[in-house]
Amino acid sequence: MWVEVKKAQTLTIAEMWKECFEGEGIPTRIIPQEGLPIGQELAAYSILVPQDKEHVIKDILRKL
Repeated sequence: MWVEVKKAQTLTIAEMWKECFEGEGIPTRIIPQEGLPIGQELAAYSILVPQDKEHVIKDILRKL
């Protein structure tokens, strides 16, 4: 199961978080929050990770 760990106001910011988390070896998905097709730059996005990795993300975010 995937859980939301972060929200981003644009696709660029969502992709930045995705790269950050994947750089730590954590699979990451981004999906538009409002049901829009992915790729809409000015849509808000949810950043999702596997539920068993949520605690790792919390540690990463605390260190930033």
